[in-house]
Amino acid sequence: MTKKIAVLGSLNLDTTYHVTRFPQPGETISANDKSSAPGGKGANQAVAAVRSGAQVAFIGMVGEDNEGKFMREALQEDGIDTKFLQNDPRHGTGSAIITLDANGQNDIMVYAGANFGMDESLLKGTDDLFKDCDFLIAQFETPQAVTAAAFKQAKAHGVTTILNPAPAKEILPELLAVTDVVIPNESESEVLTGIAVDSEAAMLETADYFKAHGVNNLLITLGSRGVFYCTPHGHGMVPAFKVKAVDTTAAGDTFIGALASQLATDLSNVADALVYAQRASSLTVQRMGAMPSIPTEAEVRAALAD
Repeated sequence: MTKKIAVLGSLNLDTTYHVTRFPQPGETISANDKSSAPGGKGANQAVAAVRSGAQVAFIGMVGEDNEGKFMREALQEDGIDTKFLQNDPRHGTGSAIITLDANGQNDIMVYAGANFGMDESLLKGTDDLFKDCDFLIAQFETPQAVTAAAFKQAKAHGVTTILNPAPAKEILPELLAVTDVVIPNESESEVLTGIAVDSEAAMLETADYFKAHGVNNLLITLGSRGVFYCTPHGHGMVPAFKVKAVDTTAAGDTFIGALASQLATDLSNVADALVYAQRASSLTVQRMGAMPSIPTEAEVRAALAD
């Protein structure tokens, strides 16, 4: 059954500089290549979901500039509904500068721009959208207060809310109270809870931390170690697929969007959905760029069958 997903999030025009190694403080080095592509955590997650067969609507803001037009058209090319993507007359479209080394690791600098120009007026008219949604996904590249209002509104319609707290920062208590699933990576998890996720016991302690704050479902992405999950259905680890990474930029976003496209709203199939999401992410890191690297469902299914 096709999942219906709304993504509230960021859109950035990504410019990537390809280098042999990262510069030291004060050092100037030469880039081997430069490329630009649509990105942003919200946009990447939306594209990952739609390419894995979901029906996706996007809620966000871009500037009244060429970059904003480009980002809107990029979403539309993938069949994403942009009815709730508004123009911000005060700020430019978000952008990111990515430095990518020869090992596929990256450093990223982000200009929020219109992504942080949004307020709760952006949610006007979204009741009709949420009435027909399975999941609402959000990240931390847009204002938390808007996300909290959207999650509250969505939950009133029975929507399952997914929070990707990246980049990590203190989470508003009112946002946690309306979050069903939280998905940090290992470093974000430690920043948020103070617990280093270096053992199963520590991960279960982290799950208890989030439960105490109102979130009953925790997924922690652990890079090459895989994914830890803890839900009312149980807990466990799903291993990562071993591949040669060339660009990790959209790995986590692909994972989240692909996961939502396969996940039951009660998370009863979480282990199987995680295997699919891990495989999708493993394909993304073998390709260059953010949005352009995200695979289709057919590609993921073929890779799983190998």
